[in-house]
Amino acid sequence: MNQVSNLQVVPFDAQRKRMSGFTRMWRSLWRAKTPIFGLVVLLIVFTCAVGAKWLVPYDPNMINLKVRLLPPAFADGGNPAYPLGTDDLGRDVLSRLIYGAQVSLLVGVVAVGIAGFIGITLGMIAGFSGGIVDDIIMRLADIQLAFPFILLTISVLAVLTANSGSNSSNRLVPLILTLGVAQWVTYARMARGMTLSLREKEFVEAARALGDSKASIIFRNIFPNALGPLIVLASFNVASTILAEASLSFLGLGVPQTVPTWGGMLAGSRVMLLTGIWWLAVIPGLAIVLTVLAINVLGDWLRDYYDPRLRS
Repeated sequence: MNQVSNLQVVPFDAQRKRMSGFTRMWRSLWRAKTPIFGLVVLLIVFTCAVGAKWLVPYDPNMINLKVRLLPPAFADGGNPAYPLGTDDLGRDVLSRLIYGAQVSLLVGVVAVGIAGFIGITLGMIAGFSGGIVDDIIMRLADIQLAFPFILLTISVLAVLTANSGSNSSNRLVPLILTLGVAQWVTYARMARGMTLSLREKEFVEAARALGDSKASIIFRNIFPNALGPLIVLASFNVASTILAEASLSFLGLGVPQTVPTWGGMLAGSRVMLLTGIWWLAVIPGLAIVLTVLAINVLGDWLRDYYDPRLRS
């Protein structure tokens, strides 16, 4: 009886507090089920991007006219040595698809990182400072929003890549910078709105009373509390950036043709599609669709996970 009386019952709330953030996130992911599909797809794409050098069966730029326009192995006339077929120059579609994941992920992640860094920094400075600083930053955002996104990126890329030649790095860097700078406004507006709602909170007033600098208050007090919605925004933005890169490569403003990209593969399939060579367009198109869908599913789950009203 004494042993039973000495037992301590841990309240449910205390048990939840002891649970690590990673464990709580994993349990939420497992309960949702659907985001696991997105996670698996992204892990496959990431593995292909990182390990492309060891995973590809052939050199993605190796031309072999003897096997040109072979259909996928599962179609009539296919060759098991080329599981996804070959293009009009006899290059292996699977090898080019795996290498294309590198550019798509690199452009998507780095461009979003640039846009997020610029937008969040300027948005929080504008929201916290107010006055003329806020007016200047927000008017710059309004001016950029006056230009259509795709028209702005095409115009800037056409100027930046005019003298770049065929060097892939000379064209990839302007592509990433253009996509990053062209998208900072969305982050700035969200960061400004959240800063305006957080700057009058008690913990910010306490930091002011303790003599913290403006930079310290912004990045140590306000930024962590605004991080959740910004992560969700970035997850959706990665998907849209991958689509933008594919569109620009389709228009011939991406990296050179010697660098395999999903958008470039789509661009090269335009004429062939009219002659019934469907796999050159369908396969990279499916890769783009599945990757974007996976990122959007995970972004949707992140939005629900960081919404306190939906937490159980």
